[in-house]
Amino acid sequence: MSSILTNNSAMVALQTLKSINNDLSKTQSMISTGLEVASAKDNSAVWAISKVMESDVKGFKAISESLSLGESSVAVARNAAETVTDLLTDMKEKIVAAQGENIDRTKLQAGIDALSDQVSSVVGAAQFNGLNLLQGTDDVNVLASLDRSSTGEVTPNNITVTRQDLSADKGVYGTGADLSGNVTAADGAGSLAGGAGAEFSATGNTMTLAIAAPTAGASNTFTLQVAGETVNFTSAASGNTATTVATGLTAALNAAGIEDIAAENVSGVITITSTSGFDDVEVNYSTSDSLATVAVNGGSATSGGVGFTDETITARASTITFGAAANVAEGDGYRVSIGGQSYDYIAGKGETTEDVVRGLKSVIDGAALADITTKVTQDSTTDEWVLQLDNAGTDVALAAEGAAGGEATGGLIALGTLDVTTDNGVDAALANIETMINTTIDAAAEFGSTQGRIETQSDFISQLTDSLRIGIGALVDADMEAASARLQALQVQQQLGVQSLSIANQAPQTIRSVFR
Repeated sequence: MSSILTNNSAMVALQTLKSINNDLSKTQSMISTGLEVASAKDNSAVWAISKVMESDVKGFKAISESLSLGESSVAVARNAAETVTDLLTDMKEKIVAAQGENIDRTKLQAGIDALSDQVSSVVGAAQFNGLNLLQGTDDVNVLASLDRSSTGEVTPNNITVTRQDLSADKGVYGTGADLSGNVTAADGAGSLAGGAGAEFSATGNTMTLAIAAPTAGASNTFTLQVAGETVNFTSAASGNTATTVATGLTAALNAAGIEDIAAENVSGVITITSTSGFDDVEVNYSTSDSLATVAVNGGSATSGGVGFTDETITARASTITFGAAANVAEGDGYRVSIGGQSYDYIAGKGETTEDVVRGLKSVIDGAALADITTKVTQDSTTDEWVLQLDNAGTDVALAAEGAAGGEATGGLIALGTLDVTTDNGVDAALANIETMINTTIDAAAEFGSTQGRIETQSDFISQLTDSLRIGIGALVDADMEAASARLQALQVQQQLGVQSLSIANQAPQTIRSVFR
């Protein structure tokens, strides 16, 4: 049935042409934008995923910039720490040269002072964009990544850069928890005074030998070995007494000229005095006299003809002993008072008891106290760290205490106080320069390790960003070859659709012929 009111063929042709034009518009948009999914209406799920990934890409770009900035900052710090290590090594060379006696120590001291100033200059200038990792103790976080969980939650992940304080700052002694129980001061004989205090004395430590009942009418040999040196006394053929034997051994011992050793005889009792600051003195005794006995330090006498071995005169030095159970935390400060004057060292982040003990030594040595020398040791039995202090002058009071909550002392606290113009100063400078070199080596190594980690993370972020961009492209980018082929097909379909619609529109015209 033909109708002049309804043209079904034209309506079908029109809808087909509209569909073709719509597809053609989409294809042209794909070709012009290069995107298959250009907006949420194209494919809402894919568009949403791609936008999340695009936001991550932009975030990783900022992370890459953060890593570059962090890497540059750490590189500056590492180079500075390595430079400081080289300068301290040059200082060590001059300090070693000062060990000799026939040398101009004043000129060497001038060279050391110049190098010290250069170290301070390097430490002060080692900053990048205002950040100096060689001063202070606060850690610095470098943004390393954004971690997205399966629930979509995003959390930042940082690389922590630990500052290495190579300054000469004294720090600030804290007022927090009392740490005095971790440290004990004792005089050279090991006795305590008031728990945390001791008398810091120059008096030597002694050993008494009471020789009795020697053979009166026969010649015998009496041998003493003190500090590795051996002396002998041969008694007379007759008239021997405890006093004559003691007098002979005393004279032989003094004549040997053993360093830091002196002897005297009082009523047949030999008193051996050692003023050795840091070394215990071993004493051995033997005799060919089968009747002579000996008593050490007022103890029981031996049997006739029996000697002894491995008796010890302890070192004169007083001690500051840190308990093996003492755990050092950042801000823990320890104070040694000598004659009422305080010397402090406050631990920085990651420092140990050994660092604190060596730090106290550096501070005390830097004060250049007359007649005071120091040494750091570790007890092989208890693992306790010990600061030994020897006093060759007048007696003074010695005390030690500790408190938490302070601000850390700089790692190169002894830098400006190295003194090679005196014998004691040379010895102290050699020990302290070793401590500072080890400190700067550790700092450079820590920065190098961190820099390597940042570089690795930076490379990973770059590769991850590329992978994300590839993934986004796979989701939303148009297949241009397919789009081009489809465009040509749609253009042909459009032409045919127009012709089809034109034919359909002409169909009602044929109805007029019925009424002719």
